[in-house]
Amino acid sequence: MSDLQKDVQAAIDELVESGAERGMQVAVYRRGELLVDAVAGVADPSTGRPFTSDTPVYVTSTGKGVISAVVHVLAERGVLDYDAPIASYWPEFGANGKEKATLRHALTHSAGVPGVPVDTTPEDVADWDRMCAAIAAATPWWEPGTRFGYHPQTFMFIAGEIVRRATGRTISQVLREEVAEPLGVSGELFLAVPPAELPRLAVIEDAQPETKMEMPPEMLAQIPFFRVVDGYTAAPMAAMPDAAYSNRPDILTSDSGATMTARAVARVYDALMGGLISAERLREATSPAASGTDEVTGMPATWGLGYAVGMLDRPTVFGMPGSGGTAAFADTATGIAVGVTKNRASAGDFSTVDRVARIVL
Repeated sequence: MSDLQKDVQAAIDELVESGAERGMQVAVYRRGELLVDAVAGVADPSTGRPFTSDTPVYVTSTGKGVISAVVHVLAERGVLDYDAPIASYWPEFGANGKEKATLRHALTHSAGVPGVPVDTTPEDVADWDRMCAAIAAATPWWEPGTRFGYHPQTFMFIAGEIVRRATGRTISQVLREEVAEPLGVSGELFLAVPPAELPRLAVIEDAQPETKMEMPPEMLAQIPFFRVVDGYTAAPMAAMPDAAYSNRPDILTSDSGATMTARAVARVYDALMGGLISAERLREATSPAASGTDEVTGMPATWGLGYAVGMLDRPTVFGMPGSGGTAAFADTATGIAVGVTKNRASAGDFSTVDRVARIVL
């Protein structure tokens, strides 16, 4: 056992034993070699089923990095063009001033459609066609390409529907056939989880007792993330990814989310740096393409093509975190690729990821 494996294992054992986490996975690859495959804790607190390295975990926006990998693979093959209008693949998307929005705009969160209808429910999110129709009908919050703002839920649908229209296959099919199977992780890397696989999944729990956010509308309107524009909001309260939402079979078996092991997502990032796409395309995907103040979060941000660039205050690190505290990222300077998954959803708290990053980077 390597020192790195021992150090990471000791860290996650301590996190679980202290009660900070319920169950965890950490995987680290470098140039095709699995350096760390650490796991601790339980996957299902009600039964005591242990976490294993092949236990898939619902990872919310960490999955955006995987969808982006699919887009880059298709672009490498000439199926997609970053500068093509989204409407050239998906004509309905061109409605209401979005006809010039491009795939590049979608990947840099500058397409101008970060929101979904304010009355969106989990049942709606699980209905791919319904959500795509609502997004296509939206009026952009800004002229596409002139500003950027995190697209928390719409990103998955926009990228996924572009892929579906361009290939005639669902994003889950393309992920499986073009990425997961060639990399040997098809049983650990899902968007829509096959129903037969649901019993394998980790059960998500909230880090704190559930609390209902109750704020007057005028106060919510002051928070960019909850701003309502033309009946659309970036964060519909009925579909926030808490534990109840993240354990719903209809959500898990739809293409709206992402479920994977740390080992599988780290393998994807390792492959991006190791030949899944060309070195030139990797440089383009991981170079700053949009930078400044995010219109939705109100925070400074830098985006490449589908990835946050400069994660963990390191300019060569790119990746995506998920709202429950999961993350996957890679360092182009060292060739290190990392996946961190867990089943205690600590919204907005990435201290566990930071602790792992300090050990492995």
